[in-house]
Amino acid sequence: MSQPLLGITGLSKRYPNGTQALDSVGLRVGAGELVALLGPNGSGKSTLLRCVVRLVEPDSGSVRVADTELIGLRGGSLRRARTGVALIFQQARLVRRRSALDNVAAGALAHHPGPRTALGWLPPGERARAAVLLARVGASEIAGQRADTLSGGQAQRTAIARALAQRPAVLLADEPVANLDPEAAAATMALLRELAHTERLAVLCVLHQPALALAYADRVVLLNRGRVVLDRACSDTDPAALAGAG
Repeated sequence: MSQPLLGITGLSKRYPNGTQALDSVGLRVGAGELVALLGPNGSGKSTLLRCVVRLVEPDSGSVRVADTELIGLRGGSLRRARTGVALIFQQARLVRRRSALDNVAAGALAHHPGPRTALGWLPPGERARAAVLLARVGASEIAGQRADTLSGGQAQRTAIARALAQRPAVLLADEPVANLDPEAAAATMALLRELAHTERLAVLCVLHQPALALAYADRVVLLNRGRVVLDRACSDTDPAALAGAG
C-alpha cells in the first residue's frame, strides 16, 4: 500500500476499571479503500474509532491523518486536524427540527469559525453545496424534509452527506447499518464503498455482519481483546475465519 490516509501505530487504551480496550493496535487505510472492522462485543472497535478522533484519549500510540499526527495536539490545532476525519454513528444524530439540507450544511461549520458560525450562520454557498451532496448520496428528494420525519435509511444518507460536507480525507463509520433493514443496510454499504472508490476517501467501518463486510469492503480487520488478529483482503478471506466476529 502507498502512504495511507489513516495510519494507526501502537495504539493502546486501558480504562480506569482495568479493561485493556486496545493493546498496541496497528492499522492502515489507504485512499480509495473501504476497510471493515469486525470483532465480538468488547473487542475495542468503537474505542478505536473514538481514539482516532480523540473523543477518547489513548494511553499511547500514533494516529496520522495524511501528514498530520493527531496524538498530542490541543486546542485550535486539534480542531483543525479533526476536520480531516468525519465520524458517522449508529444513530444519525441529526437535529430533528431542521431540514435534511440544513443538517448537511452544518457539516461545514468547522471551516467557517467565528461568532456568527456559533449561531448557525453559513455562507450561502455551503447550502448550495449541501444540496449537491444530498444528490451525491441519492437523497435530493428529502432536502426540505424535517429530520424527524426521515426513515432510518434516509437519515443515515443525510448523516453521510453531512460528513462529506466536512471535506474529510478519512471517513469513520461506527455500526452505520445496525438499525437498518437488510435492504437499507446493503444500500448504505454500497454507498460507502462507492464513496471510497470514487472520492478516494479512506473509509473505516465498524460492522457486526461478516457477510456485509465480505460483500462490500476491500479489506477486513478482525479485533479480539483489543488486538488485531486478522488483516486481509476480502477476496482472500475464508468466511469461516470470521465465525463469531459479529
